[in-house]
Amino acid sequence: MSAGNTFTALNIAVLTVSDTRTADNDTSGDLLQNKLQEAGHHCSERALVKDDVYAMRREVSRWIADDTTHVVLITGGTGFSGRDSTPEAILPLLDKEIIGFGELFRQVSYEQVGSSTIQSRCLGGLANNTLVFCLPGSNNACATGWDVILKEQLDATHKPCNFVALLTKGNASA
Repeated sequence: MSAGNTFTALNIAVLTVSDTRTADNDTSGDLLQNKLQEAGHHCSERALVKDDVYAMRREVSRWIADDTTHVVLITGGTGFSGRDSTPEAILPLLDKEIIGFGELFRQVSYEQVGSSTIQSRCLGGLANNTLVFCLPGSNNACATGWDVILKEQLDATHKPCNFVALLTKGNASA
C-alpha cells in the first residue's frame, strides 16, 4: 500500500473502554464510527470492554494480529484517576510509540480545556503494521482527535506525509 494522490479506504476497528457505558449509550464510539465512515473508511468492527488491562489487551491484540485491520481507535480510560488504565494496557503492545500524537493532542486540547489537558494520557503507536490510537472518552476529545489530527494522517492524499504509507498488511480498497 502506498500513499499517493488516491484516497485509500482503511479498515478501522473502534474500541470503547468504560465501566459505565453500554452499546446503547456509547456516544464516543458512535462519534468515531460516524466520523471515520464520513471520511470514506470502513468500520471493520466495534467492541466495548470494561476498564480492565487484560480485556483491552485481548481485544486490541486480536485486531493487531488480523491482517485486514489497519487502524484501531480506542476511546476511554486515558485519564489520570481511578481505574483509567488504557495507556498501561496498550503501550506494551506497541512496536513503536508515536510520541507526537499525544503531544499534538494535548497542544490542541489546551485551547479547549486549558491546563486540564495535562491529565490526558492519550497515545498512539504502531504494532504489527497496525496503527493504534488511544483517545479520551469524551465526545469533544474524540472529535478533536479525529478532526484535527487523525482524519488527515489517515488520508493517503495528505501532504507532505501521512501514516497510510506505513500500512503494509492486508488490502485496503481505493
